Amino acid sequence: MASNLKYSASLKNAQQDAITTKLGASAVLNIYSGSQPASPDTAIGAQVLLASLTCNATFAPAASGGVLTLNSIANGTGTAGAGAGTVATWYRLTTSGGTAHIDGTVGISGADLNLNNTNIATGQTVSVTSSTYTNAN
Repeated sequence: MASNLKYSASLKNAQQDAITTKLGASAVLNIYSGSQPASPDTAIGAQVLLASLTCNATFAPAASGGVLTLNSIANGTGTAGAGAGTVATWYRLTTSGGTAHIDGTVGISGADLNLNNTNIATGQTVSVTSSTYTNAN
């Protein structure tokens, strides 16, 4: 039998708010080049860390309409792994202690995480322009 689950608005918001709770204060956003792993439970292999940014002390305000919108993040800088023309392709969100919870795509627009520029060099300023998490069910 096919599934046709539908959730109330309050449940969708609660599910999204659980992301903020799970990540805790000052989550870390690590931006990588290379192939995105199968899940946040998969160890990072040959992927190269291009930038690491600390999220706002509160990851996001309360969800609305099943959408969680990331609070602003202070700009970061490209790390030693970033070289001229190194392209950011995915990210991993972790707790401040390093426990991974979310992986997603990186782009200029239309990605899970949108940056001002995906070509990251060492010392370059990296700015997040938007990131939202949607419970569309």
